[in-house]
Amino acid sequence: MGKVSYQLKRKIWSFNKSYDIFDEAGDTVFQVVGKPFSWGNKLSLLNIDGEEILKIKQTMAAWKATYELIEGDMLVAILEKEFSWFKRRFTLDIPGPNDYTIKGDFWAHEFTFERSGETVARVSKDIFKMSDTYGVRIREEEDHELILATVVVVNLICAAHS
Repeated sequence: MGKVSYQLKRKIWSFNKSYDIFDEAGDTVFQVVGKPFSWGNKLSLLNIDGEEILKIKQTMAAWKATYELIEGDMLVAILEKEFSWFKRRFTLDIPGPNDYTIKGDFWAHEFTFERSGETVARVSKDIFKMSDTYGVRIREEEDHELILATVVVVNLICAAHS
C-alpha cells in the first residue's frame, strides 16, 4: 500500500477562495474555485480540464460548521466540525460504514484522516509560506478527490474560527 503526495496551495490574491493542487512532479492536477459574494462558502473541485468533480456547499442552517460535498446531483459526504477544547476534530460522514475522523492540532498545522482507527492520510501546513500551503499524503486506495476537497474545507473552517 503506497501513498501519493500532493501540495495544496491557496491563491493569495483571490477573492473567491481559490486553490491549486499539485502532484509529486509539481504539475497542477486539480483546482478549487470558490464563488465570490455567495451566501455561505460555495466551491468546486475541478480537474485539469476544468470539469467539475465535486461541489462544496456550506450549510448555513447548522449550529456548527457543516459542509456538503456533492458529486453531480448526489450528496456523497457531509463534513462537520466537532466540539473540542484543545484539538481540531471533524467528521466526514459518508453513506455506509466508511466515515473518516479528522484530527488536528490546535494551531491547524497537522491533521490526520482516520477510518476504522487506521490513518489513511496526513496533512501538514508549511508555516514558512506566505499563502496557506499544505502537503497531503494519501493512501493509494483512498478517494483522493474527496480527501483533497475536505482539506480545503478544513482550512476554511480553521481560518474562520481562529
